[in-house]
Amino acid sequence: MTTIDAPASPAPVSGTGRIEINSVSIRFGDFVAVEGADLSIDPGEFVCLLGPSGCGKTTLLNAVAGFVPEIEGSVQVDGVEVDGPHESRGVVFQSTEALFPWLRAIDNVCFGARLHRMGKAERRSVALNHLRLVGLEHAARKFPPQLSGGMRQRLQIARALANEPAIVLMDEPFGALDAQTRAVMQTELASIWRTTGSTIVFVTHDLDESLLLADRIVTMTAGPCARIKNIHRVDLARPRDIDDPALRQLHHELREDIAAEVAKSMRSEKDIE
Repeated sequence: MTTIDAPASPAPVSGTGRIEINSVSIRFGDFVAVEGADLSIDPGEFVCLLGPSGCGKTTLLNAVAGFVPEIEGSVQVDGVEVDGPHESRGVVFQSTEALFPWLRAIDNVCFGARLHRMGKAERRSVALNHLRLVGLEHAARKFPPQLSGGMRQRLQIARALANEPAIVLMDEPFGALDAQTRAVMQTELASIWRTTGSTIVFVTHDLDESLLLADRIVTMTAGPCARIKNIHRVDLARPRDIDDPALRQLHHELREDIAAEVAKSMRSEKDIE
């Protein structure tokens, strides 16, 4: 039995963390990755992007992060056009290679504060507070290679949160973890979300994960020219039990939704061959 213990909705920082994706299309040369995407995300909301491989989930996430230099349409955060990366948007990647292996855990978390010329004592205090938030205070002096996969992911989350972002963007952050560690990390993330009130946009291909974590699940069509297909609201109290009949019904609907796109993607691959 798997449950995630978090309230139905945390208390977000008022007026911060709203995302507006308006008629967004993303092209790389002649290849159209995403076409005509429209999505509004409220402050403090937890939204999962779900779909088959190659459906543009990460590309859309990167557009919100400011990593995609040219798009058609607009992405706005709190009414301001996204034109590049910003400290208000923290990013947690699937791979922990984004961590600096030559820096201790505390110095990885301090990195953003150091760039902003925060005093040494203050930034170390901030780093320790965020290591404590993710349960890694005891590992502050360790280097990333000395940590387990789950601990490295928690370190990534701590580093992303240290700048107190209104928005946290997560690209399949638990995809490489074993099932038990993944379940622990899902619980940890729900607790962190409850504590911080940040808006979270979470890319995943795991139906159960999305059902346990999200307020809304956004499914996408197979690429190229991927579009937002459906938006499923998960109006179920937390903690959630994956064996709950209501959750299983939503699971069935999502599975049918995604299966059609996987089949379409496989047919496209055969046509290319």
